[in-house]
Amino acid sequence: MTGPATGHPDAEPAPEAGPEPTAGATLVISLLVGSAFVMILNETIMSVALPVLIADLGITVSTAQWLTSGFLLTMAVVIPITGFLLQRFPPRRVYLTSMLLFSTGTLVSALAPGFPVLLAGRIVQATGTAVMVPLLMTTVLRLVPIARRGATMGTITIVIAVAPAVGPTLSGVILSTLGWRWMFWIVLPIALVAFAAAPGGCGWPPRSATSPSTSAPCCCPRSGSADSCSG
Repeated sequence: MTGPATGHPDAEPAPEAGPEPTAGATLVISLLVGSAFVMILNETIMSVALPVLIADLGITVSTAQWLTSGFLLTMAVVIPITGFLLQRFPPRRVYLTSMLLFSTGTLVSALAPGFPVLLAGRIVQATGTAVMVPLLMTTVLRLVPIARRGATMGTITIVIAVAPAVGPTLSGVILSTLGWRWMFWIVLPIALVAFAAAPGGCGWPPRSATSPSTSAPCCCPRSGSADSCSG
């Protein structure tokens, strides 16, 4: 007489949770999420300000709409190029370039004496923003173990989805108390802090043309140079 079966012979083993991301990888992902949040917030903050800009700059409604349309068109052009950039340059360098472009565009927009300069600043902002979101997703896929990617991507999606909802509300508060230029002056120091806070060395995925699912996170030897990891 045999005892009760302890398990089905054809049952598949439960997937392993996988190792936790390193402290450096967690810092990099958190920095990218925060930067992407600020950039997407800035993308939606302008829509409420259009009536104020029309009156202040003396432009028509169709002209003012280029501040949002031009932003979106620039992103549509730049986003497909990000994959090529990530294969040609280290992710840390791509991040720093993205934040530098965004900060420069924010400063130009804050100081803009008229519509043409303001539109140019918004286009420069959009160029940096377009690089950030694909960089964030690619970095997560290359640093987070497969078993943890779903939870990580879900958390990131929730955080990023809040930005478009907060943007118009924040814009209304700023416009009613300070003025439209302060929408850029408030964002500028946050962008500069994010630029300066980029960690060097380990934590960033290596530059590679391999598939994200097979790439391993960077591991620097203790005696090696940090530049060998992230470039």
